Amino acid sequence: MYPTRAYSCGEVGACSMVPLITLLLVVLFSIIVVRIGTVALKMTGLSRDVAAFQAQSAFSGVGFTTSESEYVVSHPVRRRIIRILMLLGSAGFTSAMATLVLTFINTTQEEMIHRGILLFIGLAALWFFARSRLVDKWLSLVIEKALERFTNIKLYDYEQLLGLSRGYSIATFKVKPDSWLANKRLGDLGLHDEGVIILGVYRVVDGREVYYGAPRGDFIILPGDTVVCYGPEDTLRELSQRIRGPKGDEMHREAVQREMIRRMEEERSLEAGGAGAG
Repeated sequence: MYPTRAYSCGEVGACSMVPLITLLLVVLFSIIVVRIGTVALKMTGLSRDVAAFQAQSAFSGVGFTTSESEYVVSHPVRRRIIRILMLLGSAGFTSAMATLVLTFINTTQEEMIHRGILLFIGLAALWFFARSRLVDKWLSLVIEKALERFTNIKLYDYEQLLGLSRGYSIATFKVKPDSWLANKRLGDLGLHDEGVIILGVYRVVDGREVYYGAPRGDFIILPGDTVVCYGPEDTLRELSQRIRGPKGDEMHREAVQREMIRRMEEERSLEAGGAGAG
């Protein structure tokens, strides 16, 4: 029988860095998963800011209590994405804590300082990776292509399509009994002259909420309805607070005038653009 010798991780050298490398890989994995979740949510129609916040919130399990979260989880595809992020987040956080503890356990003071420096450098590099616009652009493109190929998620950039960053917006508000809209037919309101389009109306019927999409001109807005509309941001803000009576009628006329001026400016821009192209 030959005596055997037990080698410690300190003597072998390589295995002493395994927990540290594992921790950095867990952090990298977390960054990539959140990025994939962000792109996936963005492909369902959310703006990038909202998609990034909801993906990070779901993965970390912190802050996923905003009013936007109710809107997100009401969509079946978004709900599935959020559920996967929550599952991966809980596993990733546990793994990160375990490997962080293993990184500094049973080490000398010199080894602890050395590993702390390496951990700082590694996290700094990952932070740069997560914040780099070039990396973000490249990685988002790769993720989009992969999701389009291997999933049924459709890419709709509603922010760009609807000009939500160019003075237009989508608003949702509840119609009060004294609202200028209450008990009137859509065709009689003249909202089109204000540049406003009613996309849909939520109404409680027999104790359940019913959605009327793209209502026609003979549709009557009732008190308690929740209206979803699209148009100039300032007009939508004013419309949600407009009350019936002479003052409300005057506000309507002012909104029509603003829209006429806006359209004239748009026409002039088109004419100038056409002249420049000619």
